[in-house]
Parts: sequence; structure tokens; C-alpha cells
Amino acid sequence: MPAPVSESATALSGIAALPQLGAIRAQGEQAAAFLQGQLTQDVEAMAVGQARLAAYCNAKGRMLASFVVCRRAEGEFWLVCSRDLLAPTLKKLSMFVLRAKVRLTDASDELAVYGLIGDAIDTVAAGARPSSVEGQNDADFLAPLPPADGAARALWIGPTGRPPPAGPALSIELWDWAAVRSGVATLTAPVAEAFVPQMLNYESVDGVSFKKGCYPGQEVVARSQFRGAIKRRAYVGWVDGAAQAGQDVFAADDPAQPCGLIAQAAAAPAGGTAVIVCLPHALAEAGARLRVGAADGPPLTGLRQPYPLIEV
Repeated sequence: MPAPVSESATALSGIAALPQLGAIRAQGEQAAAFLQGQLTQDVEAMAVGQARLAAYCNAKGRMLASFVVCRRAEGEFWLVCSRDLLAPTLKKLSMFVLRAKVRLTDASDELAVYGLIGDAIDTVAAGARPSSVEGQNDADFLAPLPPADGAARALWIGPTGRPPPAGPALSIELWDWAAVRSGVATLTAPVAEAFVPQMLNYESVDGVSFKKGCYPGQEVVARSQFRGAIKRRAYVGWVDGAAQAGQDVFAADDPAQPCGLIAQAAAAPAGGTAVIVCLPHALAEAGARLRVGAADGPPLTGLRQPYPLIEV
């Protein structure tokens, strides 16, 4: 069964509370230098008020967490990530602070995170207090995200004591669905350490810098990019049934061995499940018949990449 033709997030507009996301605060005069040596993003090149995607990898180049990195002030960053990975990620990062002048804390109870999509972004931006002004501890922060089917998306981050941004409410289910439609996965616990950044196309959505210095897994990530070792890519697809992150994908031609892995999933409004799935590029392009969870599981169809991949 093909994906419903109406499955597009273009018409969505609204604001959704996102309790599934938390934030690590990195604060101190060496905060930028510390994060520069830990993340795939060129953090030191970010201006105050900017936000970018980043991955935190292990020594083998596998992603331990993904972040929306927000430069809140010259010596302060907010790292927004999935709450189920926040505690182990904070613990891991803290092991490498040593004598660096930076303090890492879980700021999830102090910062509220909302998702904005469509016209709601302009409405909220018009009334936002600038996040780029030093000393404004109650300032809003608007972090642009990759669009979903052409619909603009952003995160609003602000103190929990302030009223939430005003605007039409959007259900968390529709936000999650639009997030999947964007094709940019937010890493969660079921798929931690399953992917190098390029398997989720992070280098093509400005989540990886190849011009910065070393970070954990940097050699593996760079080698994958420049030696043609990227054989698996992330695709948006649709499952005619239930699906969830961490489930294997099987090809009809080889039902004994999984050929792919679901990175993120969300219920689709017209039925079934929208997914971001990591698959061998050659297999996806060949139009292989795919199933989720087992060789006789629900079919996976409608594979596409919502944005162009960068050329080496």
C-alpha cells in the first residue's frame, strides 16, 4: 500500500510543548573551547544568538547523542537533546572537563522547550526578547530547524517561570510527525551508538564541520566522508502499520538478515507510521521491497530524501 498522498506537513502551523526534550547548559569562559573539542559542530565559529545541529560521538564515530546547540551568550551554550539521553550524555561529557573553566549542568527544569511550525514562528518572533543580548537571563531563544515539507520549524527555549509563547496549539503527535517528515533525526536511547553522523545525513544539514580540529570519533567521521565509505543513508518513509525507533528493516530478497534500522518514528495523521530509516543507499535506490520488524512485518514504502546530500 503506498503512502497516503495527503501526508504533508506544509499546512501545519502552531506551537507544541516538547517535554521529551531537555537541555544541558555549558557555562564558563572556556565553554566554547571545551565543546569545540567534543562535538562535530564548529562551535567556536557560532555567533551569540545562533543555533546549529551537532552530534556527540564515541571513539568509533558512533553518535551518543544529537543536539541543537544554542549559543546563548559568549560563555554560555544550551545543548537541547532527547531527555532519555541527557543524563548519560552529561555524565560522559563531564568526565572530560578536567581543569577546563566550564560548568556543565542539567538545565531541563529551568528551561522550557516548545516546537514552532509555520506561521507561528513569525508570530512568536515578533514578540520575542532578543537572545543575543548579554545579561538577559529571561530572554527567549529561537533556534531554526530544518523544514518539514517546506514548512518552517523552530524551537523556542525560555525560562520555565515565564508564560509559554502565545499562538495556536499544536499537538505533540503532529509535531513528532513533522519532525520525522523533515528527515533529520533526533537521536534517542533505542538507537544510541547505532550511527555515524553521515548515516543520518548530518553532514548535509550543517551538523558536521570538516574544517575544525579533533573531537571524539573525528578520524572515523572524516574517513567515512572522504574515502567513499558512506554506504548507508537516512530516508523518510511510511510504514503500513506500527513502527518504532530501533526496529530492524528487512528486504524481501534477503529475509534472514536485517538491512536497515529505524532511527525515528511517529504516527501519521492519515494512518500508519512515518519513519526516518537508515538503509544501504544502493538498496533504497533500487526500490527493494522492505518490511519492518520481521521478514513478514508491515511494508515500508515511499522512501525519499527531503534535502540534497552534499557532494564530497
